[in-house]
Amino acid sequence: MSRALCLAVAALLAQQAAPGAPIRTAEKTGHVSNYDEAKVGTYTLPDPLTSADGKRVTSAEAWTKQRRPELIRIYEAEIWGRIPANTLKMSWVGFPVETPPGVVVKRSVGTIGTAPNAPKINLKVALPAGAGKPVPVILLVQFGGGGAPIPDPPVASEILARGWGYATIGYNDIQPDKADAFDQGVIGATGKSPAADEWGDVSAWAWGVSRVIDHLSTDKAIDAARIAVHGHSRIGKTALWASALDPRIAAVYASCPGEMGAALSRRDYGETVDDMAQRFPYWFDRNFQKWVGRWNEMPVDAHTLIALSAPRPVFVTGGSEDQWADPVGEFKALVAAGPVYRLLGKKDLGTTDLPALDTPQISGDLGWYYHKGPHAATVEDWKVFLQFLDKYFT
Repeated sequence: MSRALCLAVAALLAQQAAPGAPIRTAEKTGHVSNYDEAKVGTYTLPDPLTSADGKRVTSAEAWTKQRRPELIRIYEAEIWGRIPANTLKMSWVGFPVETPPGVVVKRSVGTIGTAPNAPKINLKVALPAGAGKPVPVILLVQFGGGGAPIPDPPVASEILARGWGYATIGYNDIQPDKADAFDQGVIGATGKSPAADEWGDVSAWAWGVSRVIDHLSTDKAIDAARIAVHGHSRIGKTALWASALDPRIAAVYASCPGEMGAALSRRDYGETVDDMAQRFPYWFDRNFQKWVGRWNEMPVDAHTLIALSAPRPVFVTGGSEDQWADPVGEFKALVAAGPVYRLLGKKDLGTTDLPALDTPQISGDLGWYYHKGPHAATVEDWKVFLQFLDKYFT
């Protein structure tokens, strides 16, 4: 069958292999989505503790001063793109504090640059009333912004009951999540189209996360050393990359982050590099396109992205009805990040065997929860994450 006919058949027949498992064909390579573990293929992951020159990393100092910066440079050049030096400064304006029962709500708007039409980030912070000392905060980077509503966490009352706070922003306020929008948002505010190794949307969103942390750190009611970041799906990828770039992030909750997030790209299962480069090229730098059809040649994979948060805790979730995001690949990436955590004196995931559905694996500094259900940050996911975070924020 010709490639053109394969594409036509795939477009007509294809929509789902199972719930949360779409069948798609990559235009450049003709690759068709796989959901058969027997067809995943063999692969060898790049060793996070072996430098590009072949030298073995055997100390925390070598990781911190050599290998970690090397991996950051690779991601900046080949995947997410570096943040240019001419990004604009932000200014913040606060609004009157709201005091519903038991809560202190602070709203503020951050303006990127000084242009009349400068992008603005809307920030909400909710803190428990009557706290006698600075409190930890979970920053949720949410779908929304750009005029769309920004939801609170589904466990808001449980966060506040722990004596913690939460903050919310909408990712579209930082950079619109759509093609041909590099003349908008923070990227547009810099006044030029990104170079081949400069930021796409994910790096722009990560930049925004750090600027919000700058602002949160000025609030004496917030414990700036204990700010966690949550993101779901593409924003889960963002949370991992933001944490790699900004060591002030104390913990990461990456919900169903999938391909190029926490799922191993070398596993031919569900969404692939080919799919992502084709459908969402604006999330990445332009150099990312070179890896279409060449997943096994990439110098990094999901386990190295996770490892860039070490020794800080990382919690990842997957859904049984979200096979497109390859939950098994997410779990395997957490396992493969373990050697870095152990080198830094922390605990790895604690198992190499995939736990049963709805069984938390949170005894170590890497956490995992595989829920029965769809591509979502469920209430139960959140409850498990709060239990995981108790070790660090209580």
